[in-house]
Amino acid sequence: MSKAIELKSAVVAEIAEKFEKAASVIVVDYKGLTVEQVTDLRSQMREAGVDYKVYKNTLVRRAASQIEGDVYANFNDELLVGPNAIAFGYEDAVAPARVLKAFMDKNPDKITLKMGVVEGEFYDEAKIVSLASIPSREELIAKLLGSLKAPMSNFVYLLDALAKKQDEEVTEA
Repeated sequence: MSKAIELKSAVVAEIAEKFEKAASVIVVDYKGLTVEQVTDLRSQMREAGVDYKVYKNTLVRRAASQIEGDVYANFNDELLVGPNAIAFGYEDAVAPARVLKAFMDKNPDKITLKMGVVEGEFYDEAKIVSLASIPSREELIAKLLGSLKAPMSNFVYLLDALAKKQDEEVTEA
């Protein structure tokens, strides 16, 4: 086997492994980005714990064909064309979509969301955009704690007000 084939088969195995490990995989068309913008996007991805890579489409298609099930069946010649980058989210399935959507808002008409797989389900561009609007886990926990804290805080403020009112009545009498 030639050296080039060995290298390509190693990359295909790497991509297939990432597909299996990742909670979410999002494919974007990054045509039109400057080097500065790509560097900025990569740093934002790293901060969010997202792996952002550019692979040859043929190698991605081969890796997708190795995955059991039909969830990666849409990673084909029709949809996987042109310059593509792939964002792999491992811990937070929504993180890649959120970072990409925020980047798209700052840099309109620079990147295009193509497709993705999130927790074993195929997502088109519209679904990925709606997924990006879901708050992060930390934000949801903070909202939940705020909701739980509000009634207790109000009750404490009410008791405090009643106590102050009684103190005023006692001092007046």
